[in-house]
Amino acid sequence: MDGSFNHPANILELGKGFLTGSISKDAKFDKSDFRSIVPRFTPEALDANQFLVDLLKEVANQKKATAAQIALSWILAQKPWIVPIPGTTKLSRLEENVAAADIELTQDELKSIDAALAQIPVSGDRYPEELEKRTGL
Repeated sequence: MDGSFNHPANILELGKGFLTGSISKDAKFDKSDFRSIVPRFTPEALDANQFLVDLLKEVANQKKATAAQIALSWILAQKPWIVPIPGTTKLSRLEENVAAADIELTQDELKSIDAALAQIPVSGDRYPEELEKRTGL
C-alpha cells in the first residue's frame, strides 16, 4: 500500500475517530477498544499524524464544516467508485457525515490538500502485523 496520505485507503484507515480532532497523543484506549492495538494510535503516531487533522481543520474553518466532513468530502471527490463508509453510533454524527456529501471542494482546495498530503508519510501501520496479513495487501 502507498505510504502517503494521498492514497484514499490511508486517510480512511487513519480515521477511526482521529479526524474528529478529539484524539490527542495523550489518548488512552481501553483494552476493549480496537484502537488500543492499532499502531497508528500509539502516542508517537498520533503526534506525527496530527498535521492531517490540522490541515483538515483549516479547510473546514473556511468551509464552515468539520474536519471529518472535509475528509469525507475529499474521499468523495477522488473517484466515483471510491465510497467512504463512516461508522457512528450517534444520530448527530450520522447527520454530520451525510452533510459531507453537500460540501464541494474546489479544484484549488483539492490540489492544496493533495499536495500537502503527498509530502508526509503516514506514521504507524494500519493494523498489527498479524491482522495486516489477513487483508491481502
